[in-house]
Amino acid sequence: MMTNTPQSYGGVARMLHWLIALLILSAIGLGLYTEDMPRDTDAAVATLKTLYSLHKTIGVTVFFAALVRILWALSQPKPVPLHPERRLETFAAEAVHWALYGAMLVMPLSGWISHAAQAGFAPILWPFGQTLPFVPQSQTIAHSFEIIHKISALVLYAALALHIAGALKPAVIDRDATLARMTRGTAAGGARVPHGLAAPLAALVLWAAVIGTGLLLPAPDDGPAPQGQTQTAAVQTGNWQVTEGRLGFTVQQMSAAVSGQLPVWSADIAYDPATGSGTVTVQIDTTALTLGAVTDQAKGTEFFDTAAHPTAGFTAQITRQDGTAHLASGTLTLRGMEVPVTLPFTLMLDGDTATMQGQTSLDRRAFGMGASYPDEGTVGFAVTVDVALTATRRG
Repeated sequence: MMTNTPQSYGGVARMLHWLIALLILSAIGLGLYTEDMPRDTDAAVATLKTLYSLHKTIGVTVFFAALVRILWALSQPKPVPLHPERRLETFAAEAVHWALYGAMLVMPLSGWISHAAQAGFAPILWPFGQTLPFVPQSQTIAHSFEIIHKISALVLYAALALHIAGALKPAVIDRDATLARMTRGTAAGGARVPHGLAAPLAALVLWAAVIGTGLLLPAPDDGPAPQGQTQTAAVQTGNWQVTEGRLGFTVQQMSAAVSGQLPVWSADIAYDPATGSGTVTVQIDTTALTLGAVTDQAKGTEFFDTAAHPTAGFTAQITRQDGTAHLASGTLTLRGMEVPVTLPFTLMLDGDTATMQGQTSLDRRAFGMGASYPDEGTVGFAVTVDVALTATRRG
């Protein structure tokens, strides 16, 4: 029989139960295994990326399978408890069951939202894209839902342990047919017993607390500092004061574009609109950089090495080329290496307000970045740098 009765689980419920159990255990195993994997070579990172992609893909599959299972369960009669007189035991079993239902939805969905909110490592293996409707690219959202995902994992582990213990006790100690109803569809139990709302409400409170914790804990700020000021920045002596701006960069990782930000910086600008010439000195706090899901890796010794080189600098001469087109030609100091860099940009003047936008491409190898990634299969050589700012004339 495919449908449930008050005394047994049907074939559909049993199939969904064991399928989801297999998927959950596979996702947990992959997640735990990848935590301690090496990340020091192309081959290691490629393997890590594949396993993370499998983990995420299985998680999304669990979410949709859980939706089907819950909708099916709500449409079917629930088999009666074999010992309804044991009220506390019956309540605990039902509460754990509802907590598991919550875990099957909240845990994969929170991981999916965190993935969608940040461009980064290891795509979901399907053709439907990596983003979600109504989920913007945001480090704050990604951070919050990553916390929910991690807390959900702890709840899932506890609920699974209690659920397994609750299934083995009747088989080993009580020697009744509780487990057999799910493994073989054995019919057991008496007349239908009404199920109260206490257990699902208890699970609802639990998951509200989990989600609320993740959303209320402080998260990194998405936006750039309005003036990009760093502790090591020189006092601005130029005749233009930066009021807002953005310094971002994009690199190809596993053939996917990953965007990052350097949100803490200052710019000392001296520019004469009459001659179209001037100078600029930029100080950048590299320790504040973000790069989606691989921020920690980007800050490590293989790339920015922010522990040894917490600041970067760009000093250049500004020259007007034609109309609004300008060049900033100078030297970028990064990781202790000085490399000539030219930044083409447009400059729009409106009275005492200037708006600038520019873009250039750098080669990570020129700064000794990613030496153990000698080809572009894992991390691309080219890094696109985008700059935008608004400044007002001083004095």
